[in-house]
Amino acid sequence: MQTKRKNKKSLIILGSFLVLAGLTIFGYKYYEYVSELESEDIAIEEFYKEESELVEEESDISQQVSDESSKVESPKYDYIAMLTIPKINLQKGLVDKNSKYNNIRYNVMIHELSNMPDEAKGNVILIAHSGSASYSFFRNLYKLKLSDLITINYKGKTYKYKIVDIYDIEKTGKASIKRNH
Repeated sequence: MQTKRKNKKSLIILGSFLVLAGLTIFGYKYYEYVSELESEDIAIEEFYKEESELVEEESDISQQVSDESSKVESPKYDYIAMLTIPKINLQKGLVDKNSKYNNIRYNVMIHELSNMPDEAKGNVILIAHSGSASYSFFRNLYKLKLSDLITINYKGKTYKYKIVDIYDIEKTGKASIKRNH
């Protein structure tokens, strides 16, 4: 009888420990997720701050800022552009093609063969997941229709794109690029 009580007590202790460990792991993952969202918000604010400073510099070249102590420490991501798709409420920064954060697990990725928006007759090629993971930034892309608008802010200018064609491709990890010029 005492052996059954000891076994039952051991199982209760072990079960309690496993529940506590599970809650700790989930709590930590949630903390990481919230921290990532806060870093993203800071990076977006920093991008727009730098963009507005760039526009101000272009309009008044003689004005220069000399106070180095007022600079904000760079966030995790140094965005070079901002992708905005209003219809699906997406605003996501884009990092340099050579950054270790130009990866679909961190951001909307700029393909290595992509041109930037300021290049004439170029193709901006962006890649992201569309599933249900926290890094599936294109999860609502299916809601877009013909004539919906997409913007990319890059080097102080806003580039506007309109959807003119939609087609499905197989999920093989490869897609062909179609050019009309």
